[in-house]
Amino acid sequence: MTASGRAVAGVRTFAADVANGFLEVTHSSFALLGLAVAFAAITLTARPDLRQAGEEQLMGWLQSRQPVVVQLETEPPLGDRPLAINPKELPREQAAVAYWLSKKYRVAPEPVAALVNEAYEIGTRTKLDPTLILAIVAIESSFNPFAQSPVGAQGLMQVMTRVHTDKYEDVGGHLAAFNPLANLRVGVKVLQECIARAGSLEGGLRYYVGAANLPSDGGYAAKVLAEHFRLRQVAGGRAAAPNVPPATPVLSTKAPAEAADVSAPSAALPPTGEKVALLAGV
Repeated sequence: MTASGRAVAGVRTFAADVANGFLEVTHSSFALLGLAVAFAAITLTARPDLRQAGEEQLMGWLQSRQPVVVQLETEPPLGDRPLAINPKELPREQAAVAYWLSKKYRVAPEPVAALVNEAYEIGTRTKLDPTLILAIVAIESSFNPFAQSPVGAQGLMQVMTRVHTDKYEDVGGHLAAFNPLANLRVGVKVLQECIARAGSLEGGLRYYVGAANLPSDGGYAAKVLAEHFRLRQVAGGRAAAPNVPPATPVLSTKAPAEAADVSAPSAALPPTGEKVALLAGV
């Protein structure tokens, strides 16, 4: 046999020895693992106290790694939220907003106070200005929780219930559209989606009213931003003029293309037939 042949044979012998050794070690390891599992199963069966302690430790380990997720997704149950609050029990800023809205829209201060308080809590969770949420309610329904438009938009924020039925599942079903607090929560979810889709607040308002693909929104965004400006003044402790629009829209990324008559009622907007709920993709 030549030298190269002997070398090849040696390598093959070495590789075969390594492979056999690996198989023996692996076989022994699996055998030991099986024995350990069997021993652990017998021990846990004979000692239920050890099994219970292990289960408690495992559950504690799992729970310790997901409190942030639960905290972000959990909202206060609607059943625990009052529909009316004495405005005097609210923080000064919220009370001022509640009294101002009550006087302007001729609604009882107690239910308005509950809405203001809910808007502030939703605003904290969603990073939206609560006075913006309340401004949309003011323009959409004038704080009438039973309002309905000709195209089927319902409640405080005039959400198209038949399109956004899925959003009502967690707050009592589609009839919760007439629950003011439920409507407020669902309306804010729709608003968030509209703003995300448009990439700006003003663009989001155009989506919200169903005018994203129209030449004009009929002055809707300007009205909302003007009311938002007034509510910001009230929240800041300053007297707000009833119908004077801001020189520059608050939180808007660009000025309106043309000035709108903010004293005109929302019902005067030209019917688009789309409203919010016809944006099924939103």
